[in-house]
Amino acid sequence: MANNFRLQFTKWFWSLFVVGILLIVLIFWFITEGWLGYLPPLDELQNPKNKYATEVYSSDMQVLGSYYRSENRVGVQYADISPYMIDALVATEDARFYQHSGIDSKALFRAVLMLGKAGGGSTLTQQLSKQLYSPKANNIFERALQKPIEWVIAAQLERLYSKEEIIMMYLNQFDFLYNAVGIKQAAQVYFNTTPANLKIEQAALLVGMCKNPSLYNPIRRPENALNRRNTVLSQMEKNGKITEAEKDSLQQLPLKIDYHSVDHKQGLAPYLREYLRLTLTAKEPKESNYSQWNKQQYKIDLHQWETNPLYGFCNKNKKPDGTPYDIYNDGLRIYTTIDSRMQRYAEQAVSEHMQYLQIRFFNEKKKSKTAPFARSLKQKDVDLIMQRSITQTERYRLMKKAGKSEEEIKEAFNTPQEMQVFSYNGLIDTVLTPLDSIRWQKYFLRCGFMSVDPHSGHVKAYVGGPNFANFQYDMASVGRRQVGSTVKPYIYTLAMDEGMWPCDTTSYVPITLIDGNGVEWTPKESHKVNEEDIGKTVSLTWGLAQSSNWLSTYLMSMFTPEQLVKTMRSFGIEGQLDPVVSLCLGPCEVSVAEMVGAYTTFANKGIRVEPLYVTRIEDNNGNVLATFAPQTHEIISEQTVYKMLYMLRNVVDHGTGVRTRLRYGLKMPMGGKTGTSQNNSDGWFMGFTPSLVNGCWVGGEDRAIHFDSMADGQGANTALPIVALYLQKVLEDEELGYSVEEQFEVPSWFDPNAGCR
Repeated sequence: MANNFRLQFTKWFWSLFVVGILLIVLIFWFITEGWLGYLPPLDELQNPKNKYATEVYSSDMQVLGSYYRSENRVGVQYADISPYMIDALVATEDARFYQHSGIDSKALFRAVLMLGKAGGGSTLTQQLSKQLYSPKANNIFERALQKPIEWVIAAQLERLYSKEEIIMMYLNQFDFLYNAVGIKQAAQVYFNTTPANLKIEQAALLVGMCKNPSLYNPIRRPENALNRRNTVLSQMEKNGKITEAEKDSLQQLPLKIDYHSVDHKQGLAPYLREYLRLTLTAKEPKESNYSQWNKQQYKIDLHQWETNPLYGFCNKNKKPDGTPYDIYNDGLRIYTTIDSRMQRYAEQAVSEHMQYLQIRFFNEKKKSKTAPFARSLKQKDVDLIMQRSITQTERYRLMKKAGKSEEEIKEAFNTPQEMQVFSYNGLIDTVLTPLDSIRWQKYFLRCGFMSVDPHSGHVKAYVGGPNFANFQYDMASVGRRQVGSTVKPYIYTLAMDEGMWPCDTTSYVPITLIDGNGVEWTPKESHKVNEEDIGKTVSLTWGLAQSSNWLSTYLMSMFTPEQLVKTMRSFGIEGQLDPVVSLCLGPCEVSVAEMVGAYTTFANKGIRVEPLYVTRIEDNNGNVLATFAPQTHEIISEQTVYKMLYMLRNVVDHGTGVRTRLRYGLKMPMGGKTGTSQNNSDGWFMGFTPSLVNGCWVGGEDRAIHFDSMADGQGANTALPIVALYLQKVLEDEELGYSVEEQFEVPSWFDPNAGCR
């Protein structure tokens, strides 16, 4: 009886064992054939669809930032990863990595016998397969299949890739938290370094996070992270990667983190990065998408689409599979013309002077009932501006969408609540009504700045505002404001091109012109006029240096408004230009970028160079997708530009731009022009040297927000200092190669007085 039972048991045991083995073989076969569960196609295994962030580089090869949707992953090659990182990873996560073929049967058997207490048994290749291809399981059956599927994928990965490629892919895929996806971003975020320069203890810390990044988070759980780092060092010693003495010494080191958060609102050149993002992803303009009042912008965008290869690059160019490029997932490398050092100096100059101006502005508005708006504004006008500002907020749009009445919205905007508001000393915790918070935001003056090489067109520095995190509207290339007297060089250029000379003279008297409607127009002078000066004979050189409205009007009397519009268009001014006689005093709205591009003409022998932001774009394998060259336009003759150069240099040496010499001590050859629009709403300064053209605008969010005092509000006080501070910093940095000895190329035969003899 006992023998019969033993025989039956043996028979059933081996039958079940064989059936079990056959069942396992069948499951793996079905998985391999794609009949059971999800197995990626072979071509996808050969070319994993990794989503990589696009990186933006400066001309001196500094990473300015990146574009990504959910994962800030940037790929790095195996050769660019520290050997310490590789040794630590293998020693800790998969000591037999170089001996197995994807599945470590020894480690797996040990893990089963020890119920997981001796390690999980998953190889690096299995972990990679899980990172790449394991979707979230929706039920018990799918969860049961996940591990076998990972084994099959791991085995195929081992056949397709070398061990080095598997390690590289693993480290490029792992999420180290804080938007640090992949080893390159992790090295930057936690240690402000590169993967190649990771030290042993730094590599050990990052490898320690691979077990459980949340549990061993060095920012939130430093003690856990330190203990785990030391465990990794012990594993490295155990596997012969470091000596016992090295292990003991390294384990005594404290946890040193140099944390740099990843945020597109931070870092160098955030306004430029946002400008490039919008430019690269622009779609072909459709006139039906533009409102009637914005048709000029449609013309500008259409011209950009047709002539600028950077505009709409992602939609104009296709990948090999025929789909458009995606800057958030395709890992492009965008190489800009920005010099990171010059960009830093520009941002410092803006920060220094804007904080000074802000103190002056607060002091002026301290007792004003209409603050931050001009004292001359009536309360009903202030209320209208504030009401318009309310309707432009996200809060208002959401409440309207939710069906709230105007009364309910008004009550919400007048109900105090806890909030944080901006200050130059950091965010302030306070209690304000949303309406008062809008008003507080309006107190802060805005600015735009750009610096361009007039010969190559390379944009060296780009600042669109005082603080990108809080004031994201770009006043360097997007925003347009009245240019005031910085427009005057265009009417003077027209005059010089028609045969006039800097030494030509006229009587210093008011001029009356008749506008297109037959109405008399007699502009006021830009500065206080002494009675004894009226009627004196003055030169055109003096008129431009002193920014005289009367002399500009005198020149305007010789030409038609249409001629001035044509001249300004040739200088690259694309916005709305009404052909009216007052155009010679700058009521038109122009961007800083357009003005800087226009003024390159004066520093480049009459040839205008359009600002160039990007030199080339590569894919994530380093293949060049496109290169970009400057677009040049011959605008005026060399003789005309020498005349203009003579007068514009006189503006800086003896006229409204003389602060650059007297207050800031700039000694290099320099030309320029200040500008102040009506009521001090806009302050401008265009200043150029033989190798840099710089433009700056300063003003309020609304034209009604400005200094009431001319002394504080004029361009020579608001915008000029930013250009001057920037040039000081650039000249002090000898590595940049700019010198006070550099000269404008003016031939010896040129005499500014030749036409008056």
